[in-house]
Amino acid sequence: MALEFRQSNHEGEIVDWIHEARSNHAAGLLINPAGYSHSSVAILDALLTLAAPVVEVHISNIHAREPFREHSYVSKAARAVICGFGVNGYALAITGLAAMIDAKA
Repeated sequence: MALEFRQSNHEGEIVDWIHEARSNHAAGLLINPAGYSHSSVAILDALLTLAAPVVEVHISNIHAREPFREHSYVSKAARAVICGFGVNGYALAITGLAAMIDAKA
């Protein structure tokens, strides 16, 4: 299974990549929406178009930060959320997403 990593600070570009993942029938999608977690209905709407499982990752524990960060629009589309493990959360998320994909196959 191939992995593809992308990073952008531009909401529209992230939305385009999510639509590209849908068009290419991606097996799964892992996303760290950062500040867009709390503000982007556009990213949520794009994620809701995916048939593939979505895993949301945050380096920090968003629930231990400012009150406005406790809500994530993206979580509404995610099958799983990992937060607070620092960059190690990415490895956990990849492992979990791979297990979801294998279980579906």
